[in-house]
Amino acid sequence: MLDFASALYLGMHHPSAELGGWNALTLGRPAASREPPGAAQLAQALALLCGCQAATLLPSTLHLFCDLFELLAREPLAILVDGASYPIARSGAERAAARGTPLTVFAHADVDGARRLATAARRQGRRPLILADGHAPGAPGPPPLAAYAALMREAGGWLVLDDTQVIGLCGEDGGGSLRRHGVAGPHVVAGSSLSKAFGAPLAVLCASAQLVHRFGQASQSRVHASPPSVAAIRAALAALRINRAQGDRLRRRLWRRVAQWRLGAVRHGIALHAGAFPVQTLAPRRGIDSVALHACLRRAGVDAVLQRAGAQAALSFIVTARHAPHEIERALALLAACLRAQAPSGRQTRREYEYGI
Repeated sequence: MLDFASALYLGMHHPSAELGGWNALTLGRPAASREPPGAAQLAQALALLCGCQAATLLPSTLHLFCDLFELLAREPLAILVDGASYPIARSGAERAAARGTPLTVFAHADVDGARRLATAARRQGRRPLILADGHAPGAPGPPPLAAYAALMREAGGWLVLDDTQVIGLCGEDGGGSLRRHGVAGPHVVAGSSLSKAFGAPLAVLCASAQLVHRFGQASQSRVHASPPSVAAIRAALAALRINRAQGDRLRRRLWRRVAQWRLGAVRHGIALHAGAFPVQTLAPRRGIDSVALHACLRRAGVDAVLQRAGAQAALSFIVTARHAPHEIERALALLAACLRAQAPSGRQTRREYEYGI
């Protein structure tokens, strides 16, 4: 099976034999009582990588953003959500909204709209906060994070960033969106999962030393939830070692494979959404059922991602640094064959018969 459903963008898998042994997977106590072995070292390394003063670890971005918005909403706050923000970070914002904090969604990348909302929040005596992603799925390019950061600095607000998709892929040394856009300051906060590019199932909050300290004192997850496991911390430390030694080479390979995918799609007449990001999504096409197309590809030996939104479905292919050029070409050929088989006038060709479609 050709795997185009894994989001391990840089191909980091961390076999247990490469992580060394440990005496216990967990200490059986929360992080507020005692940090797991390696946690302080990892947090310091991630803060340095992302260009922030300090960092702290959480089990997941859901824990992170729920605790972060609970902390920030202790003062009069107005949450302004970029319309393309990912649901996990939104969950934290919506939790704060359920407790009375005003929340408004504005159009993706609409800096002027965000400015008007920030001005209105200030008039109401509330501190504005923009929530955005480092990468918006389906967008042709990154959101205007530098403009968002400048706006929040001028308004005395916060820029809260979900950088899960970008950390490890962009910015100097893979430091993510803050390094990519040259964004820094005490008003900027980034939360990221390391489970994609770095292949480690835990989350990191990067911010000013003062905010990280406040977060550590207030976080309910650090008191009531298990911290990241020793195995996850070991995997993240291994990922940072790989990143230092091979990261630039892995990123160059990944972007070459993404370019190969997009050029190959043009050659096969396959329409894609804009954007040279590892997640490549098919553009809607009349007469094509994404669910049936997904099943056709599975029968042919290609695993892709079927995304459902209500009655709509879309098919995405995740390109990684582990894909070989011939795997890209074979997947595209099988995709083209499945699309032809679904077309109203499509007939199975000899080549498609040989592929077993």
